[in-house]
Amino acid sequence: MARLIDSGPGCPTPTPLRGASAAEARGLAYDDAVKAETDALYPLVQDFITPMEWPAIAPLVAAINRLKKEKNAVILAHNYMTPDIFQLVGDFRGDSLQLAREAANVDADIIVQAGVHFMAETSKILAPEKTVLIPDTRAGCSLAASITGADVRLIKEKFPNYPIVTYVNCTAEVKAECHITCTSSNAAQVVEAIAQEWNSDTVILVPDQYLAKNVAAQTGIRVMTWPGACEVHELFSADDVDQLREAHPGVVILAHPECPPDVLEAADFAGSTSALANYVAEESPNKVVLLTECSMSDNVASANPNVNFIRPCNLCPHMKRITLENIYDCLVTGEYEVTIPEDVRVRAKEALDAMMALPKMEKPLAFETGLKPMELEMVV
Repeated sequence: MARLIDSGPGCPTPTPLRGASAAEARGLAYDDAVKAETDALYPLVQDFITPMEWPAIAPLVAAINRLKKEKNAVILAHNYMTPDIFQLVGDFRGDSLQLAREAANVDADIIVQAGVHFMAETSKILAPEKTVLIPDTRAGCSLAASITGADVRLIKEKFPNYPIVTYVNCTAEVKAECHITCTSSNAAQVVEAIAQEWNSDTVILVPDQYLAKNVAAQTGIRVMTWPGACEVHELFSADDVDQLREAHPGVVILAHPECPPDVLEAADFAGSTSALANYVAEESPNKVVLLTECSMSDNVASANPNVNFIRPCNLCPHMKRITLENIYDCLVTGEYEVTIPEDVRVRAKEALDAMMALPKMEKPLAFETGLKPMELEMVV
C-alpha cells in the first residue's frame, strides 16, 4: 500500500509548469490548420505516438512538409529512422542502395538526409548539383569511422593484385580509394562480379568484417577483410537467438548480415533491411524478430499490422541524432551542408557507378542461413 505523507498546513505541493514543446519553442502551434493538414497522417503512427503526444508533434510535421514544397526539397529516410520521420516526412524510404539510387535521380534542389553522414556524402557524390543537408553533423557511424582513405592506400600497396570492394557504409574518401562499392543488398553479387572481372580468386571487402565473413560463406570466393564492425549489430549473439526461441516458441528470427556469422547460422532468414522487410510482407509470419536496429521493427510493423513483432532492441545512437526538430531547423537555416572535394567526389562516384552498372536485382539477395562461420584473413 502506498505511504501517504502529510505535508502539513501551509505547505502546498505546487504543480510544476510545463515547458514549451519543441514545436512551441519554434513558434509552431497545433491550430485548426495544422490539425486539418495532419489528421490523415496520425493513423500511420498511432501505435507509436499517443494522442496526448500528437499535438506536440503534428506542428513540426506540417511545417516540414510545407517547407519541402516551398524549397523544392526531399527527405531521404533510412529504414532506421523513427516512425515519425520515416512515415510522416520521408519522401523516399529504404535501405542505403535504394536511397543512393533515388539521390541520383530525384528532381529536387535540396536533399535532406535522414540518416547518417556517409549516406549524405553518397547523395552528394551522385547529385553534386544539389544542396545536400545533414540535420546533425554528429550523426556518424562506428563502421565508417573504423577505416580511412590512407588505410585503403596501404592495403593497395600491400595487395596490388586484388580488387577492393568497400561496403557503402564508409566515407567518400574511402570510396574514392576502392574499385567498387556494395551494400548488404548486393554484396555477394558485387564480390562475384569483381572477382570475375579481375580474374581473381581473392577479393578484399572492407570495412565490415562480419559482412565479409557472411559474404565469403555465400560465394566460396576467398575474401580478405578489415576489423571493422557496426556497434549495433555486433551486439547480437547466437545465445540471443537461443533465448528468443526458448522465450517465444515458434518465433521466426530474421538477421541482418552485419551481425556476427554465428547469428546467421542460428537465424531462419538473413538479408539487408529491404530483404527483411520483403520477407515479413511476403511470408507474414505469426511471430517474428528482426535482429537489427530498433526503429526498423517499428517501421516494418506499421506496414504489417497482422504480424506479432518480438523486439529485442539495439539502438543506433548516431541514427537517433536525427529528429523532426533538427530536420525542421536544417530546412529553415540551410545547415548543415555536406561538401566533398571534387577530385574525391569524382573517384568515389566511379566506385558507386561500378556497383550501379551491375544488373539490377529483382529483389535484394537473401543470405543462406545455417552455414558454419568462416575465419577470414585480415589485411592488417
